[in-house]
Amino acid sequence: MNQKKSRKKSKKSKSSPNKKLIHIFIIIFLIAFLASLASYFTMKNRDSIKDIPVEINPNIEKTEEPKKEVATIPKINEIKDFKEQKPEDFFEEKFNVAEEHKFEEYTKELEKVIVDKIENEDSINEAIQKKVEEIKENKQKEKLADKNKETPPTTKKEEKEPVKTKEKIDEKSIITTKDTFTYDKKSKPKIAILVDDVTTQAQKDKILSMGYKINMAFLPPTSTHPNSAKIAQNLSFHMIHFPMQASSSFRGEEVNTLKITDSYETIEKRVKQLREWYPNATYTNNHTGSVFTENDEAVDKLFRALKKYNFIFVDSRTSPKSVVKKYAKKYDMPYIVRNTFIDNQQNYSYVQKQLKEAIELAKKQGYSLAIGHPHEVTLQVLRDSKSLFKDVEPIFINQLPYLP
Repeated sequence: MNQKKSRKKSKKSKSSPNKKLIHIFIIIFLIAFLASLASYFTMKNRDSIKDIPVEINPNIEKTEEPKKEVATIPKINEIKDFKEQKPEDFFEEKFNVAEEHKFEEYTKELEKVIVDKIENEDSINEAIQKKVEEIKENKQKEKLADKNKETPPTTKKEEKEPVKTKEKIDEKSIITTKDTFTYDKKSKPKIAILVDDVTTQAQKDKILSMGYKINMAFLPPTSTHPNSAKIAQNLSFHMIHFPMQASSSFRGEEVNTLKITDSYETIEKRVKQLREWYPNATYTNNHTGSVFTENDEAVDKLFRALKKYNFIFVDSRTSPKSVVKKYAKKYDMPYIVRNTFIDNQQNYSYVQKQLKEAIELAKKQGYSLAIGHPHEVTLQVLRDSKSLFKDVEPIFINQLPYLP
């Protein structure tokens, strides 16, 4: 009996570790099975995500940016009645580049880009203007159609009547205070000499030492000339030389130069800043600005802001296509324009020759406005030429005979 019991115990002891191994194996198998099952469903979900089409709407095109509805500008060769212009046609007769009477910004580089300027700016501006006119015409037609629904039908003649386009203003027909001036030969002719780009005390002192009236136009303060407003304050008369967008050939643009793309708020803020810097200044003229002064919208915004802060604008006339005269009339402001640049070439004989021409013009029409810069040669000519003014009177710009 005892032997049987011992055999049973030995059998039980042998089978118990076997059962434990089986249990462990089953558990490992279940874990592996569950893991593979989970992996299978995960991979299946990923594949299903990949299969989702990227383009939900097949009508939507694949583009980097959403398509905007904008008026397309026709290419130059698509513009009707486009006439090929030569470089010399770009300037008016009185601004002929072959003559010595050149622009402030005129350089040899500019001569090379005149053709590009004509094609890329003038023709595109013309195209944009045509597009604007088309939109205006369409709107007017829509308004007319809505009106016809409420009012009796119009006659055929009225229907055929063309929609009025934007009225072109003939610059020669504009009458300003300057135009009404009649020169009195009994009085001494007046000449206003304006030196632009003044920024330092040394330049100011040299100009004051001339012994006769010379107008100084100060560039607004920047990091390169921080005291340009401060040194102007004790002068009896001074002007602000306002930086505006120049041609693409011009290098060395001033900080905060006005652009034709600037909003009225940007221009108004800049004019307000000038008023704070120069509380005693009334007159301002453009520094460069051949592109800006050609642009109707930009000049309109400028004159609106200038009038708000009690400034009068002097056109340095860096472009023959300047529209300043038109907006001087619109805002009931005097039209003042430069007659002569005296130092486009920086050599003594040229500068003095240009100065003599400005004096002769003053004798002929009663007044003239000559612009130069604080170059050493220009200041030397002005210092040496005091005797040339015996028949004319140098004045500040606010003393021009045609001003109220």
